[in-house]
Amino acid sequence: MPDSDPTDFVMRDLGRLAYAEALVVQRRVHQRVLDGQDPQTLLLVEHDPVITVSQRRDCPQHLLATPQRLAELGIDVQPTDRGGDVTYHGPGQLVVYPIIRLTPLGLNVGRYVRLLEDVVMDTVSAFGVAACRDQCARGVWVGDAAGGVQPPAANEMKKLCAVGVRVQRGVTLHGLALNVTTDLDHFQTIVPCGLSGRGVTSLERLLGRDAPSMERVKTQLVESMRRKLSETIGRATPACVT
Repeated sequence: MPDSDPTDFVMRDLGRLAYAEALVVQRRVHQRVLDGQDPQTLLLVEHDPVITVSQRRDCPQHLLATPQRLAELGIDVQPTDRGGDVTYHGPGQLVVYPIIRLTPLGLNVGRYVRLLEDVVMDTVSAFGVAACRDQCARGVWVGDAAGGVQPPAANEMKKLCAVGVRVQRGVTLHGLALNVTTDLDHFQTIVPCGLSGRGVTSLERLLGRDAPSMERVKTQLVESMRRKLSETIGRATPACVT
């Protein structure tokens, strides 16, 4: 089932699912996309509380809580083969796993990460949140207030969305995690993404009663993904993906 349009994809909402179970689904879909059996796919999921630890050598030291404390909080710990460091996933956080081909889009890994950041910034702007990049760190960041025209200073920024990806045979795995109504206290069990002294936030924390529902965020993000992919193909240049 080859994709005639490199920007086209189907969306599958997995609901709430443990990280390990969702990873099995993700890898299965990835293989089917590689084999041409499935179209490109956007998987949406909310995970049960879990800390994922990447293969970086210093990553385990960014896990701050003891096993006993994690058990009390009901937080699992799982290894992951994505890029990045240690992060937390849980209910109220929209996790998105795009499984798409990069070469037809003219994307390499770096440009793909920037595309995901663009998608999130476009998504949250629809709800009145002015988000930005950090030149020293991946992901999407905001100041303490949702509005404003100028990006906040680095020491004032909090992470709203984490990004960590993997590419196998030109097809992507893993993706992004956007805090909508996430329990932010759970981030105290880690050094998020290995960035000491940097805070995290959510749409709920930024917008209060005006925060959008998870369903509204899902709809907006899928629309933003389609739009940003279409913009990308319009300016695509050949890329080498390893």
